[in-house]
Amino acid sequence: MLAHWCLWVEPDTPSGAPDPWQKRWRLALDQALAVWAPAVSFSLVDSPEAAQIRILRRRPPLRFSGGGPARASHGRASLSLALVDRGEGLRLEPQVEVQLSPGQRLEAQEATAIHELGHAFGLWGHSDDPGDAMAATPGAVPVRALSPRDRATLGWLLQQPTRFGLPLSPP
Repeated sequence: MLAHWCLWVEPDTPSGAPDPWQKRWRLALDQALAVWAPAVSFSLVDSPEAAQIRILRRRPPLRFSGGGPARASHGRASLSLALVDRGEGLRLEPQVEVQLSPGQRLEAQEATAIHELGHAFGLWGHSDDPGDAMAATPGAVPVRALSPRDRATLGWLLQQPTRFGLPLSPP
C-alpha cells in the first residue's frame, strides 16, 4: 500500500456536442473518488506515466476460465509491478489499470467504481457480505459507501509493512 497514490483518468473523447454517457461516467467516478478520499491519500495527475492507477472508460473484456461460459463484468482492476524512477532513484510501485464500463445507470456505475478503486488501493480480496463495497457479488441495492468492515480491512492493510514506493537500496 502506498502512502499516497497518483491517479490518471482517461480524458473525455472530444466530440461536437457534450456526451451524456461521458458526463454520467465521470460523475459516477467523481462520486466514488469522494467516497475514498477520507480513507486514502491520492491526487489526480495529468499523465498516465505519473500515475500508479490508470482509470479507463471501457467495458472489460469477457473473462474465460476453466472451460465454462464467458463471464462479463462492468469493472475490472488489473495489477502489475514496475520499477520506476520518480527523481529519487528506482522504486518498486504497483501499477493498476481500472476499467469501468460506461453502460450502467449512475448508481451502479458509482458502486462499481467504488469496488474497483478498492482493489486498486490494495483490497484485492472480496467480502461475503453484500452490504460491503468489496462484496464479491453485488446485492439488489448498489453499495455506494464504505461499510465498517471495508474500513476495518483498509485500516488493517495500512498497518502492514511494505517497501512499495520507497527507494530501492543500492546492491
